[in-house]
This record gives sequence, structure tokens and C-alpha cells, in this order.
Amino acid sequence: MKKIILKVEGMSCSACSNHVEKYLNKQKGIIDASVNLVLGQALICYEDDMTIEMLGEYINDSGYQYGGVYEIDKENKKNNNLIFLIILTLLMILIMYITMSHMFNLPIFSFLNMMQHPGIYAIILFLLSIPYLFLGRDIIIKGIKNLFHRSPNMDSLVAISVLVSFIYSVVNMLLILFNHFNLVENLYFESVCMIILFIKIGRYIDQNSKEKTKEAIKELVKVTPDYALLKNKNGEKKITIDEVKVGDILIVKPGMKVAVDGKIVKGSAHFDESFITGESIPSKKKKNDDIVAGSIDYDGIIEYEALQIGPKSTISQMVHLVLEASNSKMPISKIADKISYYFVPLIILISLLTFIVYLLLGFSFNEAIIYMTTVLVVACPCSLGLATPLAIVISIGSSAKKGILIKSSESLEIASHIDTILFDKTGTLTEGKLSINKVYNYSSYSDKALLNIVSNIESMSIHPIAKAFKDYKVKELSVTDYQEISGIGLKANIDHQTYYLGNEKILNNISNQYSKVAEKLTKDGNSIIYILEENIIIGIIGVKDIIREDTKSTIKKLKELGYNVVMLTGDNEMTANIIGHELGIDNIVVNCMPNDKTKYIKNLKSQDRKIIMVGDGINDAPSLTTADIGISFKSSTDIAANSANVIFTNDKIGNLITFLNIGKKTLKNIKQNLFWAFFYNILMIPVAMGLFQNIGITINPMIASGTMMLSSLCVVFNALRLGKIK
Repeated sequence: MKKIILKVEGMSCSACSNHVEKYLNKQKGIIDASVNLVLGQALICYEDDMTIEMLGEYINDSGYQYGGVYEIDKENKKNNNLIFLIILTLLMILIMYITMSHMFNLPIFSFLNMMQHPGIYAIILFLLSIPYLFLGRDIIIKGIKNLFHRSPNMDSLVAISVLVSFIYSVVNMLLILFNHFNLVENLYFESVCMIILFIKIGRYIDQNSKEKTKEAIKELVKVTPDYALLKNKNGEKKITIDEVKVGDILIVKPGMKVAVDGKIVKGSAHFDESFITGESIPSKKKKNDDIVAGSIDYDGIIEYEALQIGPKSTISQMVHLVLEASNSKMPISKIADKISYYFVPLIILISLLTFIVYLLLGFSFNEAIIYMTTVLVVACPCSLGLATPLAIVISIGSSAKKGILIKSSESLEIASHIDTILFDKTGTLTEGKLSINKVYNYSSYSDKALLNIVSNIESMSIHPIAKAFKDYKVKELSVTDYQEISGIGLKANIDHQTYYLGNEKILNNISNQYSKVAEKLTKDGNSIIYILEENIIIGIIGVKDIIREDTKSTIKKLKELGYNVVMLTGDNEMTANIIGHELGIDNIVVNCMPNDKTKYIKNLKSQDRKIIMVGDGINDAPSLTTADIGISFKSSTDIAANSANVIFTNDKIGNLITFLNIGKKTLKNIKQNLFWAFFYNILMIPVAMGLFQNIGITINPMIASGTMMLSSLCVVFNALRLGKIK
């Protein structure tokens, strides 16, 4: 199975995207297809023997245009219709002046007076309407084409209403020219112009709003530089990103951006990685550390080996995941899509029935046409089509900027129903690596000097505890006669002085006057390292897996919000209880193997609990998949293949609060959008049908097109508020 995102051009409402999606899913070789109206793209899973060209043909066959493989960094089309729209708006003012001047006794040239020269008046309005038909030709062509494809959409409603009004007006114009002057008030050229102009203005604003929703995704692409500095025999050479090969040694200097993902081979510096982690504080990187393309070097000259290039880079994988998530469907959006699918044919039927009923009731052909046209225009489902996808794209894009990578939009809706949150311990609630927690210094050395001695000796060891000291070697010392004592510790000489490092057994028969200190460290969950110089204890170091910086405050907030918080760990009861007590977690499940965690989650789900599982993404893969939402932390090697639905790229557990908040507000925003979209149609369609004319409430096609545009703008501006969630 393969997966790709393709551009689909010509879609204007949810009926369009629904038709393309249904058409693609019926085609042989396509496993699954999801179409995004806002981004104008289709995420397609297809069989290996299919080609991209074949998929493109399917899109064309659906009645829309295949625009190639979707590449966000090439999506820089500018909306150049503004000047044209301004000119036509000014022209519209002229048209309205001509058609309404007699109502307000405004001065006008006699040849434009509808009563004095009806023939000239009709011809001038006809000629003035031509530019608007030209402007709206795409709507009319697509609308009619979709009728023939049996997939009527918003364009179809507009096309029918515009063509009916225009043709009816042209017929009346010809009759006027043959002396039927009484038909001069049955011309609706201005309605044709107004409908097209309002729809085009609305789409212009919609398009600009949609572009804003793509900015967060585009920013991920823009973070990488166009050039890199290649190290060669002559020093360095400036090359383009496309020229970089895996294994090349590249140089980055203060103020420059890292060109591609790589590993530092020489030097150290602080790097700003806020674009991917959301963390504003620069992080220090040194030899053998990984660096990500787009990171900004603050203060050092670095040489690094290029490792991940192009589609395999962290940024490319993130962009691809964000685009995939934007294409996925929330359950609530599927309901809206289904309604939209039947909505347009229903409106066409209602408009025809309105026309027939008015004729049967004895109204004139002219009045029946107006009511039919008004129904078609007022019911255009623009707002309904934008309600869900716009909110999803904005939420997922802004989440990515905050260090929250959402791989499926469905997770946003599920997040609002979560009641239980499960945490793995090691690597999730804790850093997942041993660190120095406490140093007791009984020597004449400074703490820095003592740790430097220990670090130099531990650097010879491959024991996991040795990693806790790697950052404390400030000066290289000459270590000789190094020896590992199995199950006890290490022995080595430095400057003709013998040192011993190890557990309590290293003391042998030496009196331990610091036993109470060791006991306190043990109760606190530390592994203890005694430091001996010859046969004298000169220090005790407590080493343990440190709790993540924001874990305690996050757990407290979750409990305050009413979530049931549980820690699942493979550790023993004593170690788990120490961590749990410190974090304020009361529900602790110990000695859990991966399959035990999965069984625990399944048991909770059988009780109708909605569960988030937060784990490190490796040994927790089964439980992350079993939970309603699996959340993991960044892994530069498997970011795309990770079992989690959500990835915290800045490794901050506090992102959980932000994610839950975004999920709730996104669902709330979508419900608001759908309410206003449905409320508008429920309210305006009866008005357009003339059901309230007895109490003086009526509208015409011009007013209908304006209210339709306002309903879309209401949904757009409401959805844009999601970009401000913190």
C-alpha cells in the first residue's frame, strides 16, 4: 500500500469535496481517499500497482481538475482578483444607480431613464452584465458540468439562478425592443450582477482566510535554509540544499540555520529549536548530539555529518503528518458531509416546487421566477462546507507550532470525551535516563573537581550509571590501571592516587560513618555511588531517574480538572510509590509488562472509559495503539512510524493540558459553525420562499446573495479564533 497527497482544483463547497471523495473511493485500486476542501487536496491510500498518473485521471473523471502532487512550499498562489473586484464593485454602484434612480427621484441622463427609453435602458443593462458573467463563468461552467455528472453543488445552485435570471431578462429585453414596454420592470440583469459579485467577494475573503490556515504548515517548510556550507579540501564551499548528500560534512556558524538533519562531529553551540519544540530557550549541543534542519546556531562553529535529507528529514515528516491529519475526518464532520451531499439536490427540488406552486396559485411567471431564484441563491451551502475543515486545519496547524503534532483529526474530537489518563513512568513522567540527584562532598576538592574525577573514571565504563556523569567532565585526566569489579564498582589511578567508585560493597571493611545519608538517599529512590580515595570515603552521590520538569504541575492540573490519573509501570512497588507519592498520583499499577498495560486499558474501555495513554513510544507501542488516544514524545528516527496519535515534539508533558484544551475548543467551535450554518438555512429558506410575505418579510436574489456571503464570513471568522488558543 502507498499513500500520497494530490491537489484537487475547482472545489467550492462541501458537496464538491464529498463528490470527489465518494467517486475516488469507488475506483479500483484505491484503498481509501479523504478530500480536504480547505487545502484543496486528496489524501489517497492506493495499491502498489497504481500510478500517480492513474490517480490524477480519476480526479479529472470526477469532474474536477488534478493539479499534481501537493507540495506546501510551492503553494504560493496569490489571489489577484482584488483589482478586478474593486472595478466591478464600482461598476455595480453605477448599475444600482441606473436601476434605482427613479425610486428616489435622482438625476439621470434621459437615455438611461427606463420609462422614457426602455429599449436603450434594457440594452445598457444587458451590456453592463456581460463583465459579471465573464467573472462568474467558472461558477456557471462548473455548476452545469456537475449537474451532468449528477453531483450538483453550490456552483450548480448559483449557475441555475444566474442563467434563469439572465435568460429571462434577455427574453424580456427582446420583447421590449418589439414594443412590449410594460416588461421593462421585469429585467433582472442587476440581480445577475449582484449575485455573482457577492459570491466572488465572499470567495475572495474565504480564499484569503484559507491561506491563513496554511501558514503554520508553510512555516515548517520555510525554516530550512536554501544553502549549506560544505567542508572540503579547500576549506568550505557554499552549495544548495539539493546538492547535499548523506555523509557530507557541513559547517554552521553563529546566526546560521542548520541545513539538514545531522550529527555533530566537531564543536559545540546553543541552538534555537523553537520551530519544532515550541521551547524558546536555546539548548546546548555538542559532539555526537543530533541537530535538526532549521535550528539556529547562537554561539559556536559546528561541523556536522548530514544524515537525513529530503523526505526523510524531521521537518518533511512533520509537514507530511500535519497534512495527513488535516485530511482526516472527525466523526462530526462526516455527519455534516452526509447532510451536504443531500442538501443541494433537495434545494433544487424545493426551488422548482416553489416555482410551480406560485404559478398554480395564480402568481405571474415573473414572481414565480424571482422566488425560485431567491431560494437557490440563499441556500448556497458555503458556510456548511467550511464549518468543519476550516476549524480542523487551523487547530492542527497552530498545534504544530506549539510542539503538538496531531496525526489524526479524530483525536481532536475524542479529546473532549476523555475521562482517564494513563502514564508510563520511565521516559514519560521521568526523563528516562539516570542523572545526578544529590552530591555529598567530604573531601578537600570542590564539587566541580570531585565530579570531574568521577566523570573521568566513569567515562571508561559502559554501565548505564556512567551516562549520568558524561556532562561533568570539564578537564581530561590521565586515568590508569582502570579495573571493573564485577557487581561492586570501579577502581582506577589518577596522578598516582587510587580511587574506588561503587555500591556499599566497595567499602569492604571500612567503617561507614555516613550510613544515615545513604539510607535517606535510598528511601528517596536513588542508586548510591560511594567515592573512595584509597580507603577513605570522600563523597557519596545519589543517582536516579529525574522527574520531568513540568510533570508535577501537569498532574496537579489534570486532577483539578477532574481526570482520573493512573501510573502504569514495570518497576517494583517501592520505586513506583516513591515517584507516585512525589507527583501526587494515588492510583499506581506496578510490575506491568507491555501486555499487562494493554489488558488494563481494554478492561477500562469495557467500562466505557475514554482513555489517553502517554508513553515513550517504544515499549509502550501496544498500549498506545489500544488507548482511544496514544500520546508519545519526539523520536527523530521514527516520528512518522510512531504508534501514537499525537506526538509532543518538545518532550513537554505539560502539552497534554494544551492538547485537551485545543480538542475541546475545536469541537465546540465546529458545533458553533454547524449551528450557524444550519440556523441560517433553516431561517432564510422559508423567507426566500415567501412564507412570511404576509407580515412584510421578503427578500430578493440580490439580498439573498449578500446574506449568503455574510453567513460564510461568520463561520470563517469564528474558526479563525482557534488560532489564538494557548
